[in-house]
Amino acid sequence: MSTSFTGFLQEDFDVFAIEGLDQRMEAIKGRIRPKLEALGQHFAPGLSVASGSEMFFHVAKHARRTVNPPADTWVAWTADKRGYKKHPHFQIGLWGTHLFVWYAVIYEAPAKEQISRALLQNLNDILAFVPDDFRWSPDHTQPDSTPQKELGKDGVEKLILRLGQVKKAELLCGITIDRHDPVLADKDALLSRLDETFSVLTRLYQISHCGA
Repeated sequence: MSTSFTGFLQEDFDVFAIEGLDQRMEAIKGRIRPKLEALGQHFAPGLSVASGSEMFFHVAKHARRTVNPPADTWVAWTADKRGYKKHPHFQIGLWGTHLFVWYAVIYEAPAKEQISRALLQNLNDILAFVPDDFRWSPDHTQPDSTPQKELGKDGVEKLILRLGQVKKAELLCGITIDRHDPVLADKDALLSRLDETFSVLTRLYQISHCGA
């Protein structure tokens, strides 16, 4: 692991309270982006092996923003060196309140219907291997998510169905870690938690990749 990654500190999350696009982007580039780059390099080989596809990492650049500063930032991995948005992918990133780790299919993905169908066909298996405290979300632009235990089978099924039926629908599954959780500042403990999380999420990827 690169020396540029030592875990995440409260100052990293405080970046999202900085006013102004240029000022916040400068802080993101200086404080957070080197850590995301290091994570991108660190996890690409393991995700490639576990998913069965060579994985390339992409760190968010927020290049299209002209006024509003970003409320979150991330690194994504997918089997396309040109971009990740059209494919099932993995993400690690930060909001001002928490770190997130996702398997994600977002609205730009053209194979959402096939992915939805594949996930539905394997729903019972998914509910068995995804831990109850993992979370699901229908929208990557919002910080909120719901634990699988709270959603139950019906709730997860509705999210997966919606993915295939609604043009702008999205589906994310993974974990969030509160910014005050001490594991974030402990590099080795955090990397271990991330490894455990990806061991689950790569199984979702394999199912959806067969569907796509």
